[in-house]
Formats: sequence, C-alpha cells, structure tokens
Amino acid sequence: MASDDEVPLLKRTEFMTDDTPVISKETTREMALLERDFVEAEVQALRASVPIFRPLYTRRNALITSKLSEAEFWPRVFSNLEEYVLPSDEIIIDQCLKNFTVERFSVNDAGDAGEPRNVRFTFEFDTSPDQNPWFGGDGKFVKDFYWRKSIGVSEKSGRRSVWEGLVSQPVRIPWRKAEMDPTNGLLDAACDLAEAEEKVAGGKGKKVTPEQRLELPEYEKVVKEVAKAEAMVDLHAEDEEDGDEDEDGDDDDDNDNQDQSTMSFFAWFGYRGRDISAEESEEAVKADEEYWGKISRGEKVDGGEGKDGEDADDVSEEGDDDGGDEDGLLDAEIFPDGHELAMALSEDIWENAFKYYVQSLQIGDGIDSGFDFDMDGMEDDDDDDDDDDDEEEADRPRKKVKT
Repeated sequence: MASDDEVPLLKRTEFMTDDTPVISKETTREMALLERDFVEAEVQALRASVPIFRPLYTRRNALITSKLSEAEFWPRVFSNLEEYVLPSDEIIIDQCLKNFTVERFSVNDAGDAGEPRNVRFTFEFDTSPDQNPWFGGDGKFVKDFYWRKSIGVSEKSGRRSVWEGLVSQPVRIPWRKAEMDPTNGLLDAACDLAEAEEKVAGGKGKKVTPEQRLELPEYEKVVKEVAKAEAMVDLHAEDEEDGDEDEDGDDDDDNDNQDQSTMSFFAWFGYRGRDISAEESEEAVKADEEYWGKISRGEKVDGGEGKDGEDADDVSEEGDDDGGDEDGLLDAEIFPDGHELAMALSEDIWENAFKYYVQSLQIGDGIDSGFDFDMDGMEDDDDDDDDDDDEEEADRPRKKVKT
C-alpha cells in the first residue's frame, strides 16, 4: 500500500543511477502491474474483513460504555496520539471525551461491495458547563471521510498524474466563547467557507467553480487565518532551534516544544482535502482501469507528452503532487495532515484500543490482580522485553499508509 510520499514503480525507475542494475521497460511495467494487483488485493481483503469485525467492535463498545466509561478509557487511549494532540487539546480530551467509534460505513453486510476506505468517526463529549467550559451542544460530532481519485496532467512534467486519498467536509464545534477555541478561529472559518460555497452552488453536494470560491470573502478570511497559523508554527520552530543552540535541555522539554508547534487536534474537524466529487472520482477510477488494462495487454496508452518532448505514453505519476492548487483549497486547508490523522485513528488507535489502554495502566496498577492479562498476545511489534525504550516508541501511532 503506497503512502502519500511514496513514488510508484514506474516513476521510481527514472531515479536510478548509473550504478544501479538496468531494468527493462517491460519488466518495469510487469512490476507496476503486480504492485497495482497487491493494492487491489489489500482493498478486497479490507472490504471482506469489515463484516467480520463489526460485531466484535459492537461488543467492545458495549463493554467500554457499560464498564469502562468512568475509567478514562478513551482519554487514556488518545494519549498515544502525541504527534497530533497539543497539551491544551489533551486537557479537553481528558475531561470531556466519553466515547469514540469508527465505521467503514460503505461496506455491505456481506463484505462484497462498497468502498472500505470510506470511514466515519463519531466523537461523544460531555458538554455539561461544569465539566466542559470549551463547547456546548449535544457533544456528538460525526466526521465522514470519502476515498477519492482524480487524474490530471502534472504541471512539472506534462505527464499523466494520478491522485487518490481521503476528502471530507468541515464539522462545526459550538465554542462557548471565542477565547475557549483551541483552533483560534480556524475551524469556524473553514466551516463558514464550506457553508458559503454551498449557498453559491445552490445546495448541498453541489460544487462551486474555483473562480467562485476565490471570490468569496470567507475564502480570503480562511487563507489569512491559515497563513497566520503557519507563521506561528514557523515561529515556534525557530524558538526551538534557538533553544537547542543555547542549551542542551532534556528530551522531555524538546518533545513539549515540538507538540506546541503543531495545529490543534480540533482543527482536524475542519479538514477538507481535494475538491473531488463522487461522480468525478468514479470517472477517474474507470479511466484508470482502462489505462492499466491497455498496459496489461501491451497496448499503447496515451499519457501525454512530457515537457521535455519525450513520449510519456507509458508513465503514470501516481501519487505525484506537484503543488498545483487549481481549486484553491490547498491554501485554505487548516489541517494539512488530516488524511494521516484519519489513518492513525482508524488503523491504529481504533484497532489497538485495548492494547493502549492496558499499557496506560502499566499492568497491575488499575486491573484486578486476580486476572492475568495476556499482553504478549496484544503486542504486535517487539517481543524483546528488555528493550523498554524501543517498545514504547514502537507502540506509538505512526502515520498510516493508504489502504
């Protein structure tokens, strides 16, 4: 499964030096076709696994809500999201997060149809004023992500370029006061823009043109707020570098500084990604299947001519993001790592919740001593009990690959 930063085989072979073995174009094509088959097999396996795990997750959720809700279950599990959670976010999560669920809602009960990479996150927070001074409402926030694909032409090379990943719509959180908003207005601005676009487009699910979006005052506001936030991130990074030069400091302080230089976790609720509709994605999927079908049959494909004039009929720059921002959303994205956080939540935090919770209790401190909890069966990474530091690092959520 290729990550956002990983370059496909057809593209990687162009970077080979004179010292690397020569691989023929035909062999490269066969490798690329096999890589594509591996990805498709993994998607099929994920789809088939959804109905198997659904009842298990239902049982787990019932156990958590009935017997572990007062035992800080989800706050303890979310403490493993250090890369995405600021100290100020952690306070809100610790005090207010009651429940969290993940659903691959597009897959049918038989597990033989539906996009398994579409994922729904449901958060339930305590919004009583004495417990939650940050936001009100019913405390239930649902954020849906959809897997989309688009095909275009790379601005760098002039060749066929394929992008695929998760897209979403902003979810508003009703802050009690502006000063209690950990996103400093970013989430509200992103929601305002999405709502303004909906009005201009004439209804939910309809799209505005890039030109219409760029003319909206809400767009200008988001871009300014994002630029301001990025400037603050750069400032924190510079302060951290200056601190490293002035004194050695300890690792804990360095980690705190790193956390402080990232966006608030709650800005993730405003993540959008690319502006690709379901219909556009379906067309891209069909076009991509036709493209690779021709390659598998040895037929000539039209990939466009590169800017250097060479024939690019057999090159597909999948995953290549050359910085183009035709729809203007790149400059208005308030949480650029939204895709990665969604993957970490769905494939690590959600799937390994029991493991992280038990680890947070340090075995024996919070579990009935009359029950021997089998941690060996829950460990996925390292069986060496002597290397505690390596185990701790391995257990932290990593940015997940695209499935």
